[in-house]
Amino acid sequence: MTSDAQSRRPSPGRGTVLAVVAAALVVVALVVLLDFRRAGEAPPADAGRQADVAERGREVMPFDLERSTHRFSKTGTGGRQTVTVDEPVDQRQVGLVREHLRAEAERFRRGDFADPARIHGAEMPGLAELRAGAARIRIDYRELPDGAQLDYLTAEPALLSALHAWFDAQVSDHGRHAEHGEPTTPVG
Repeated sequence: MTSDAQSRRPSPGRGTVLAVVAAALVVVALVVLLDFRRAGEAPPADAGRQADVAERGREVMPFDLERSTHRFSKTGTGGRQTVTVDEPVDQRQVGLVREHLRAEAERFRRGDFADPARIHGAEMPGLAELRAGAARIRIDYRELPDGAQLDYLTAEPALLSALHAWFDAQVSDHGRHAEHGEPTTPVG
């Protein structure tokens, strides 16, 4: 093309640029929503619900939510729930995390999921199934240098689905206090 022909080509107007930018934003939003659906994860709860969950969490969990992180990693046979203190030198917080998760493991083994119900509501996804099937879920507690973890193991597909739905609901409800961890090797 000659420089004469190039100079006669109309340049994109401001409206065209804005339309392209708007279209790009729509595509990005759709990709984010599809990514949540493809991963089988719930999108984050709204800020009001997350604030309510954090407030109820402070009543149930003895450690500081602002100084710790929950991670929920799914596996093909269950999953791993990890709570770590953001600054491991805070041994008081580490002790509170360990105390809480150790007690929760004992309650969960008996089918007592009252604490998650108090925080997230009785209709929390997966909760009813976990209560009913607790005897068929192995729950192992382990201390970490900066907190503790619970490993969940089940051979039942329905309980596995319930456990994964329960993990997703916790990440959604806890917002910045929780995250999906990398998939771990199956516990076992």
